[in-house]
Formats: sequence, C-alpha cells, structure tokens
Amino acid sequence: MACMKNIFVAGIVLTLLALASTAVAQKDKDEPTSFVYFTVVKDDNGKPVRNAAVVMHPVNPKGKQERGGMELKTDPEGKANFDGIPFGKLRVQVLAHGFQTFGEDYDVEGEKLEITIKLKRPQGQFSVYDDHAKDPTPQKETPPPDANKKSD
Repeated sequence: MACMKNIFVAGIVLTLLALASTAVAQKDKDEPTSFVYFTVVKDDNGKPVRNAAVVMHPVNPKGKQERGGMELKTDPEGKANFDGIPFGKLRVQVLAHGFQTFGEDYDVEGEKLEITIKLKRPQGQFSVYDDHAKDPTPQKETPPPDANKKSD
C-alpha cells in the first residue's frame, strides 16, 4: 500500500514539473504584447452600449482565423480592455442585443491600441412577399409618344 502511495505522489510531482517547465518555456518567448482598450457606442447617438460581447481571435498571416479566441463584456460605460494581446492581426467581433453584429480585423503593432466601435441598429429586410405598391421610391415613367413625330 505504501508503495502505491509513493508511485502516486511521484506521478503528481512529475506532472507538476512538466507543467512548470511548459509555463517557463512559454514565458521565454518574450513576444511583444499590447494593451487593447475597447469602447462600444451606439452609432446614432454615441451613447455607450453596456454588456456587449467583444470577441477577439488571432488571425494568421494567410488571413485565416485561428483557435483560441477570448470574449470580454463591456461595462456600463461601454468599455472593455485586455492586456497581453500579441502583435499581429486581431479579428474583433462585437455582439449586442438589438444591434447589428460588428466585425473587423485590426493590426496590433504598439504597446497600446484604442478601438472605438459604433454599433448600428438592424436594417429592414426586403421580402418578395411585402406589398411594394406603397414603395416611396418613384418608378421611372416613360414619356408619352411625341404627336409631332412621323412614324414609318
């Protein structure tokens, strides 16, 4: 029984050592990172959008979104931030109830990046089933035939 206990403890110690060496190896990379500040506001009046989901994904050099995204929530002032975004392309998506989804890629190149996002309200959709006779856009009318013109 004591032998099993020693093997179990040795296994835990080896696992912890492996995790510690992985963490040290990751820290040795010393990749430059940025502090990114987000401000999310309404497009029509500039008021803050609270509780908006700000989703960030790294983008590889080919433009493909990589795994390992992160989500932040905006505070009552429409602000969210994160320290430790690696330099390179960053895909940002913002989702909030009652607004169109926002998406854009940004180049993270400095120690600090401030991003202001203006969310728009949803637009109406066109449907073939709607009555378009009430369409406010005037239709182009054909002019009446000229009575003075000779016909062949």
